[in-house]
Amino acid sequence: MNKLDKESVLGISALLVHAANIDEIYSDHEKDLVRNFIKSYLKDEDASSMLKRAEEIEKNSNQLLSFTNIIKKNPTDIKKDIIEHLWKVIISDNSVDQYEANLMRRICGLIYFSDKECAEIKLKLINSK
Repeated sequence: MNKLDKESVLGISALLVHAANIDEIYSDHEKDLVRNFIKSYLKDEDASSMLKRAEEIEKNSNQLLSFTNIIKKNPTDIKKDIIEHLWKVIISDNSVDQYEANLMRRICGLIYFSDKECAEIKLKLINSK
């Protein structure tokens, strides 16, 4: 799998934070999932300080497009991994509300990722819980 650069990981982490915040409950477990994403791409980075920066970016941005443009440029395996991380965050509280489902549909549309593949990833994660 290709690696993402630091700025890309930061932007995608902000998108993960956004996904975590959409139901207005941002749990420690969700923060851990975002940190795990950061560590999966940037082994040597301080994941907690990156998470803080991602939270700041998310708080000051109502622009999803800037984050999805980062993802769109990547190969399918990276997109798939990012979608998987997004679903992990969303289903971590064992429910998917309409806003979360809508967010995933919008993101998949913006990064040219198939709804079918997105649904398969979601089901795989739910079934592995």
